[in-house]
Amino acid sequence: MSFVSDLRVVLEGRDFRRLYATRLVSQFSDGIFQFAVIGFAFFSPETSTSAAQVAAGLAVLLLPYSILGPFVGVFIDRWSRRQILVVASLARGLLLLGAAGLVVADLADGVFYVAALGVLAVNRFFLASLGASLPHVVPSDRLMVANAVTPTSGTVLTFVGVGVGFLLRSVLGAGDRGTAVLLVVAGIVSASTALIALTMGRNLLGPAHDPDRPQTREAVRHVLSGLVDGARHIARHRAAAAAMGAMATHRFMYGMCTAMLILLSRYYFAENAEDALAMASLVVATSGVGYFLAILVTPWATGRFGIERWIPAMLVTAGVLMLALGLPFQRWGFAVAGLVLGIAGQSVKICADTTVQRDLRDAYLGRAFSIYDMLFNGSYVLAAALAAALLPPDGRSITVLVLIAAGYAGGAVLYRIVTPARAPEPLPSSPS
Repeated sequence: MSFVSDLRVVLEGRDFRRLYATRLVSQFSDGIFQFAVIGFAFFSPETSTSAAQVAAGLAVLLLPYSILGPFVGVFIDRWSRRQILVVASLARGLLLLGAAGLVVADLADGVFYVAALGVLAVNRFFLASLGASLPHVVPSDRLMVANAVTPTSGTVLTFVGVGVGFLLRSVLGAGDRGTAVLLVVAGIVSASTALIALTMGRNLLGPAHDPDRPQTREAVRHVLSGLVDGARHIARHRAAAAAMGAMATHRFMYGMCTAMLILLSRYYFAENAEDALAMASLVVATSGVGYFLAILVTPWATGRFGIERWIPAMLVTAGVLMLALGLPFQRWGFAVAGLVLGIAGQSVKICADTTVQRDLRDAYLGRAFSIYDMLFNGSYVLAAALAAALLPPDGRSITVLVLIAAGYAGGAVLYRIVTPARAPEPLPSSPS
């Protein structure tokens, strides 16, 4: 089916439309915020950037996803997910406005990063709640379609937000005031997300009632045991566990690509910070196109070949083409590689999201998506740390490219070994 047909199928549900709009507006705000932080941290004309600094910066920005993951699952499996979306949107908006004030006040960079950590910590609750809420607003036979058009559309809107941030920075300049304006715009848009979330019923998005589930206070005291329980539940469902592993494989390789791109953009492809940011933004733009194309390709491909064949095919494709396109170390090669990794990575994510939602019990979805996100971001940070040890100052490394290609291939092989065979499941036909 085409993207328009897929979207028409799932937009038939009023509650889905509201959850979908909540995601789109929020992730548009995320794009502006992420561009502001990346420009401030890695492409400021006043600072230099090393591989170690890239790794440290990515680690700091992604810490909330790793540290808060187990706790997030506990609350998402107990609190009204609609309320989480409302409160998180308002809190994030206020934190972004506060961060803008810190930039204008020219306080130490560390204070700004603390504020950014707060924004990302709140966002952890928001995104995990969205993932766990989707099965409550679409029928189970439409989950693949919904996962093709919702998280992917949200990611595309994040790229649109990045583009808006780039345009605003071009007009306002690369200084602190320009960064502050970006943060204010992101904060206002984020806070408006709460108004959309309020149109949904308080109990619409779950969690489902489970009389055997421990109380929240007891669960917090036993977070680690609850996390282990969630991991055991995932392990009993090999398809879901294998899909999460495939997603972690992509994120690890993608993290190495990111560290390489930042250094190449800053010191190999460009002569100044602004040109470097333009180069990095070009790759982000091509990746965004790839994410959108994944919407068109993945539902058809999985209906024809099955998730269990499509995931390894995408991993192998990403590894082979990244090596072939990257070895010349030309701007055009990395721009095209961004497109390839966008398609492959988002295809794997659509498949992984669907497998987790399809195979795991609702009572475990919050913890499952928390573990999922810990793998998603933890593997990315670990990859950046490894890249920092391997990359030269200008980022040009054949060794790292070969490791990326080998990692994708190894991940594909391991996925096929672990995952159980399953016949392709055709997608539901859209109404005429």
